[in-house]
Amino acid sequence: MVPPSILSPVTRHAPLAAAIVGGLRDVEDIFARQLRSDLPAVNELALHVERYRGKMLRPTLLLLSGMAATGAGDGASLTKAHRMAAAVGEMIHMATLVHDDVLDEAETRRRGRTVNSLRGNETAVMLGDWLISNAFHLCSHIGDPAINVLFGETTNMLCEGELLQLSRREDPSLDETTYMEIVRRKTAALVATCCSLGARLSGAPDEVQAALALYGERTGCAFQIQDDVLDLAGEESVVGKTLGRDLQKGKATLPVILLLRQATPWERSEILSIIHNRDGEVLLDRVRRAGTLDEAKATAQSLVDSAKSALDAVPAGPARDLLRELADEVVRRQA
Repeated sequence: MVPPSILSPVTRHAPLAAAIVGGLRDVEDIFARQLRSDLPAVNELALHVERYRGKMLRPTLLLLSGMAATGAGDGASLTKAHRMAAAVGEMIHMATLVHDDVLDEAETRRRGRTVNSLRGNETAVMLGDWLISNAFHLCSHIGDPAINVLFGETTNMLCEGELLQLSRREDPSLDETTYMEIVRRKTAALVATCCSLGARLSGAPDEVQAALALYGERTGCAFQIQDDVLDLAGEESVVGKTLGRDLQKGKATLPVILLLRQATPWERSEILSIIHNRDGEVLLDRVRRAGTLDEAKATAQSLVDSAKSALDAVPAGPARDLLRELADEVVRRQA
């Protein structure tokens, strides 16, 4: 299935749509087979975490990048290795979601209960570890050690980004440069890897792989900024997960960083008091009135525009066109 939110443009691109839908079904099958255990208790958790699967952004971008790298308009250029790598990328992503819910003490994900809220932090941490372990076990069966190295470097960056963010919690001096470094590592790195790997598995030249990696990094950064905007200004019934966690956990996000940067000393003291009191409604009103919510959205749009420009080095074709459309969906989405 193709989730309707961020992937809606797929339906306008047949036979590309058929290739993506078929590819994602294969990814889901590989995912389910890899996570099959002989222990009923583990299988129950694996089935629960499969509900976390939402936009399937990373596997979709890997498959699309594999097609775009050759200019293909169908799935002829996609191999079993593409599908396996896409499943690895999604497994790593879902492990980070399980761990993030522990860090954020979140209670809902995809409109359902989180593992930590149902079974406790110990179970959630071990489940996230098990997902990572399974991801690398699956990756080893692709047969190319360089892919294991690439995913290993990427998971290192994900962890470093989270550790950097944790080190700067409750830090009102966090600047935009450091924020973007956190975003680049903890979110964009895996998106970039999926895009470049899709091209690599299609035998694309280095310059095409680099272009798609840049597209993925900038799209991933825009995705995270939009996530931060939705955490502050979204509707929980629409977004489908616990909101307001950034403020509650002391994470400074772009709208608030920009608000503090432009504030006078007196205004800054007042804003810091609002943050200290965890008053999300008042903070949302301030970023709206100051225009920094819109400024953050404009930053995300600028990143999307840059991502689309990076695709100029990729062969023309329907897959490249769809990558451009999907980048736009990143900042249009409300969930």
